Amino acid sequence: MKMNFPLVSTLAALLLGFAGETNAQKIDFTEYDLDNGLHVILHQDKSAPVVAVSVMYHVGSKNENPERTGFAHFFEHLLFEGSDNIKRGEFMKLVSSNGGQNNANTSFDRTYYFETFPSNQLELGLWLESERMMHPVINEVGVNTQREVVKEEKRQRIDNRPYGQFINAVFSRIFTGTPYFWQPIGSMEHLNQAKLSEFVGFFKKFYVPNNAVLSISGDIDIAKTKSLVKDYFGDVPKGEPVSQPVVNVTPITQTIIDTTYDANIQLPAIITAYQMPGMTSKDARALDLLSGILSEGVSSRLYKKMVDDKKEALQVGAFTLSLESTGAYVLYALPNGNTSLNTLLADFDSEIKELRENLISEKDYEKLMNQAEDKFVGANTKNIGVAENLATAYTFFNKQTNHVNTELEEIKAVTREDIRNAARKYLNDNQRLILYYLPKK
Repeated sequence: MKMNFPLVSTLAALLLGFAGETNAQKIDFTEYDLDNGLHVILHQDKSAPVVAVSVMYHVGSKNENPERTGFAHFFEHLLFEGSDNIKRGEFMKLVSSNGGQNNANTSFDRTYYFETFPSNQLELGLWLESERMMHPVINEVGVNTQREVVKEEKRQRIDNRPYGQFINAVFSRIFTGTPYFWQPIGSMEHLNQAKLSEFVGFFKKFYVPNNAVLSISGDIDIAKTKSLVKDYFGDVPKGEPVSQPVVNVTPITQTIIDTTYDANIQLPAIITAYQMPGMTSKDARALDLLSGILSEGVSSRLYKKMVDDKKEALQVGAFTLSLESTGAYVLYALPNGNTSLNTLLADFDSEIKELRENLISEKDYEKLMNQAEDKFVGANTKNIGVAENLATAYTFFNKQTNHVNTELEEIKAVTREDIRNAARKYLNDNQRLILYYLPKK
């Protein structure tokens, strides 16, 4: 599918993926806990003199107070402000001046910080992350500065971006009353109202070693790295136990039909969204495979039918948004010319009906398995990908880090019958949102 329309670029910027291991290469790792509860995962890869250092905190927007949204994303920025031993504005300079790169991202369920360095700078990466965890500077200057940074990011990525309200428009309708109702960017009003003490309290509650995974991948000596990890992280105080919120999603039992408007678009879109189970479910894997049948590549069913053959759509897609406790299965299309949105909706329905009634062909099934393996091969070609996959497996798959080595097997265990059954269970007309996404005059 061509990636030259604004909705695709918006989704690419908003969504975060995860991946596992392939049959081609088993990821060996060493893991253990420090006394303060920090889980450590080490993967040695001597193929290049580079190393990735990362910390994943099990805190995202779903952990926030509904009256103080945006805190997790705010801390993604705030924790680059500096520490007791790193002057304000020096964090990223230290990284770049030593040949490294760094970044961070936040989702509904976790916050992830990482650096990549030449392997002789491993100790610097550990020091930087320990400084971030142990004693960052959280003061009015930093808070006020990052408020403005986050406001500008919201303007660029959401408020002024074509289709920037896409995810918010869907989630606010199918996850009403849950912590997935709001987006990680949060409310600027909430951030403006928050006092410094609230930011300090949020940090002390969630950014503690017993709510984090330190994952390191690259050209390392395991014994030496263990010693360095103890030196830099062993004295970080253990926090209070962190309990993840119970997310109870009210099932959709009657079609929701709604309209939303976007002043930044000229082309309307039709969107349908269904609730689906969380990321660890076998049904979630089946639905992810199903989206490959519908819209992955120019030979996929929706693209071939709606874009190539009937020329009704300029762009069409189907994808899963897998979260820790639930998820969404989404289809969307942008019309070509005067094609009505209801015509596109009818095309969606006919293809979903086909998947609910009949098994996909053996040829299509083989293609899906090949696509899945290709994705996993690509996901683990870099140390930063391996580090994130290891941390994700431990954090979200019941502390089973070896999930990176079994996930592809689990995907290949999904049968054609499983795919049809998942479509029958979750993709029903009375279980969905139909959203008309229209230009605002």
